[in-house]
Amino acid sequence: MSDDTLVLYEEEIQAIDALISKMLKGAEAKCALLVDKDGHLITRQGFTHSLDITALAALLAGAFASTKEIARLVGEPEFSVLFHQGKKDHIHMNIVGDRSILVVIFDDRTTIGMVRLYAKDGAAELTRIFDKIQENSQAAGAGSTAGTGISNDFASGTQTKLDDIFQD
Repeated sequence: MSDDTLVLYEEEIQAIDALISKMLKGAEAKCALLVDKDGHLITRQGFTHSLDITALAALLAGAFASTKEIARLVGEPEFSVLFHQGKKDHIHMNIVGDRSILVVIFDDRTTIGMVRLYAKDGAAELTRIFDKIQENSQAAGAGSTAGTGISNDFASGTQTKLDDIFQD
Protein backbone atom coordinates (compact mmCIF):
# COMPACT_ATOMS: atom_id res chain seq x y z
CA MET A 1 0.00 0.00 0.00
CA SER A 2 1.04 3.60 -0.45
CA ASP A 3 2.04 6.21 2.10
CA ASP A 4 -1.43 7.76 2.13
CA THR A 5 -2.86 5.00 4.33
CA LEU A 6 -3.35 5.62 8.03
CA VAL A 7 -3.49 3.62 11.20
CA LEU A 8 -6.30 4.87 13.43
CA TYR A 9 -6.05 4.28 17.15
CA GLU A 10 -8.89 3.97 19.63
CA GLU A 11 -8.76 7.58 20.81
CA GLU A 12 -8.88 8.81 17.20
CA ILE A 13 -11.86 6.58 16.41
CA GLN A 14 -13.58 7.91 19.54
CA ALA A 15 -13.05 11.50 18.35
CA ILE A 16 -14.38 10.59 14.89
CA ASP A 17 -17.38 8.80 16.42
CA ALA A 18 -18.18 11.82 18.59
CA LEU A 19 -18.03 14.12 15.58
CA ILE A 20 -20.27 11.85 13.48
CA SER A 21 -22.72 11.44 16.36
CA LYS A 22 -22.96 15.23 16.72
CA MET A 23 -23.50 15.55 12.96
CA LEU A 24 -26.29 12.93 13.05
CA LYS A 25 -28.12 14.74 15.83
CA GLY A 26 -27.87 18.09 14.07
CA ALA A 27 -29.03 16.70 10.73
CA GLU A 28 -31.66 14.47 12.36
CA ALA A 29 -30.44 11.56 10.23
CA LYS A 30 -30.79 7.85 10.96
CA CYS A 31 -27.17 6.75 10.69
CA ALA A 32 -23.80 7.49 9.20
CA LEU A 33 -20.89 5.41 7.98
CA LEU A 34 -17.31 6.38 7.35
CA VAL A 35 -15.91 4.14 4.63
CA ASP A 36 -12.50 4.17 3.00
CA LYS A 37 -12.33 4.31 -0.79
CA ASP A 38 -11.51 0.59 -0.89
CA GLY A 39 -14.87 -0.20 0.71
CA HIS A 40 -13.69 -0.93 4.25
CA LEU A 41 -15.84 0.37 7.09
CA ILE A 42 -13.90 2.74 9.34
CA THR A 43 -16.72 3.46 11.79
CA ARG A 44 -20.48 3.84 12.04
CA GLN A 45 -22.94 5.68 14.21
CA GLY A 46 -26.70 5.64 14.62
CA PHE A 47 -29.32 3.06 13.77
CA THR A 48 -27.34 0.49 11.73
CA HIS A 49 -28.21 -2.90 13.23
CA SER A 50 -30.67 -3.80 10.46
CA LEU A 51 -28.17 -3.05 7.67
CA ASP A 52 -25.59 -5.36 6.11
CA ILE A 53 -22.82 -2.86 6.76
CA THR A 54 -20.02 -4.89 5.14
CA ALA A 55 -21.82 -5.20 1.82
CA LEU A 56 -23.14 -1.64 2.00
CA ALA A 57 -19.67 -0.18 2.60
CA ALA A 58 -18.20 -2.07 -0.35
CA LEU A 59 -21.05 -1.13 -2.68
CA LEU A 60 -20.97 2.55 -1.67
CA ALA A 61 -17.24 2.71 -2.39
CA GLY A 62 -17.94 1.03 -5.73
CA ALA A 63 -20.61 3.62 -6.51
CA PHE A 64 -18.11 6.39 -5.89
CA ALA A 65 -15.48 4.67 -8.02
CA SER A 66 -17.85 4.31 -10.97
CA THR A 67 -19.07 7.88 -10.55
CA LYS A 68 -15.46 9.08 -10.65
CA GLU A 69 -15.16 7.55 -14.11
CA ILE A 70 -18.43 9.19 -15.20
CA ALA A 71 -17.09 12.53 -13.96
CA ARG A 72 -13.92 12.03 -15.98
CA LEU A 73 -15.95 11.30 -19.11
CA VAL A 74 -17.82 14.61 -18.77
CA GLY A 75 -14.67 16.59 -18.01
CA GLU A 76 -14.84 16.77 -14.21
CA PRO A 77 -12.02 15.49 -12.00
CA GLU A 78 -14.51 13.94 -9.58
CA PHE A 79 -18.02 14.41 -8.22
CA SER A 80 -17.49 14.99 -4.52
CA VAL A 81 -21.13 14.54 -3.45
CA LEU A 82 -23.66 11.86 -4.40
CA PHE A 83 -27.30 11.65 -3.43
CA HIS A 84 -29.68 8.71 -3.83
CA GLN A 85 -33.36 9.29 -3.15
CA GLY A 86 -35.65 6.42 -2.29
CA LYS A 87 -39.30 6.17 -1.32
CA LYS A 88 -38.53 6.10 2.42
CA ASP A 89 -34.80 6.33 2.90
CA HIS A 90 -32.18 8.45 1.18
CA ILE A 91 -28.39 8.33 1.06
CA HIS A 92 -26.07 11.32 0.95
CA MET A 93 -22.36 10.64 0.35
CA ASN A 94 -19.41 12.94 0.16
CA ILE A 95 -15.68 12.57 -0.04
CA VAL A 96 -13.65 13.24 3.07
CA GLY A 97 -10.20 14.43 2.08
CA ASP A 98 -8.87 12.04 -0.49
CA ARG A 99 -9.17 8.79 1.40
CA SER A 100 -12.69 8.17 2.67
CA ILE A 101 -16.41 8.65 2.12
CA LEU A 102 -18.92 9.97 4.64
CA VAL A 103 -22.30 8.29 4.12
CA VAL A 104 -25.44 9.62 5.78
CA ILE A 105 -28.70 7.65 5.63
CA PHE A 106 -31.83 9.62 6.41
CA ASP A 107 -35.57 9.65 5.89
CA ASP A 108 -38.28 12.26 5.39
CA ARG A 109 -38.07 13.49 8.99
CA THR A 110 -35.29 15.80 7.80
CA THR A 111 -34.36 17.51 4.55
CA ILE A 112 -31.53 17.05 2.10
CA GLY A 113 -30.51 20.64 2.85
CA MET A 114 -30.00 19.90 6.54
CA VAL A 115 -28.09 16.73 5.76
CA ARG A 116 -25.89 18.50 3.19
CA LEU A 117 -25.11 21.32 5.62
CA TYR A 118 -24.10 19.04 8.49
CA ALA A 119 -22.32 16.52 6.23
CA LYS A 120 -20.27 19.27 4.59
CA ASP A 121 -19.16 20.60 7.96
CA GLY A 122 -18.56 17.08 9.25
CA ALA A 123 -16.47 16.16 6.21
CA ALA A 124 -14.34 19.30 6.63
CA GLU A 125 -13.71 18.48 10.29
CA LEU A 126 -12.93 14.83 9.47
CA THR A 127 -10.44 16.02 6.85
CA ARG A 128 -8.71 18.11 9.53
CA ILE A 129 -8.62 15.09 11.86
CA PHE A 130 -7.12 12.87 9.15
CA ASP A 131 -4.56 15.54 8.23
CA LYS A 132 -3.51 15.83 11.88
CA ILE A 133 -3.21 12.04 12.17
CA GLN A 134 -1.07 11.98 9.01
CA GLU A 135 1.16 14.79 10.32
CA ASN A 136 1.60 13.01 13.67
CA SER A 137 2.39 9.76 11.90
CA GLN A 138 5.02 11.38 9.69
CA ALA A 139 6.51 13.25 12.65
CA ALA A 140 6.88 9.94 14.49
CA GLY A 141 8.67 8.47 11.48
CA ALA A 142 5.84 6.04 10.83
CA GLY A 143 4.52 7.71 7.67
CA SER A 144 6.25 5.27 5.36
CA THR A 145 5.44 2.18 7.42
CA ALA A 146 1.83 2.89 8.34
CA GLY A 147 -0.60 0.15 7.42
CA THR A 148 -4.25 0.31 6.69
CA GLY A 149 -5.30 -0.60 10.20
CA ILE A 150 -7.67 -3.15 8.68
CA SER A 151 -7.10 -6.86 9.16
CA ASN A 152 -6.82 -9.34 6.31
CA ASP A 153 -9.78 -11.21 7.82
CA PHE A 154 -11.96 -8.12 7.35
CA ALA A 155 -10.84 -7.61 3.75
CA SER A 156 -11.39 -11.29 3.03
CA GLY A 157 -14.88 -11.11 4.56
CA THR A 158 -15.72 -8.13 2.37
CA GLN A 159 -14.61 -9.97 -0.76
CA THR A 160 -16.71 -12.98 0.23
CA LYS A 161 -19.77 -10.76 0.72
CA LEU A 162 -19.25 -9.16 -2.70
CA ASP A 163 -18.90 -12.58 -4.29
CA ASP A 164 -22.16 -13.69 -2.64
CA ILE A 165 -24.00 -10.59 -3.82
CA PHE A 166 -22.98 -10.86 -7.46
CA GLN A 167 -23.25 -14.63 -7.91
CA ASP A 168 -26.53 -16.21 -8.91
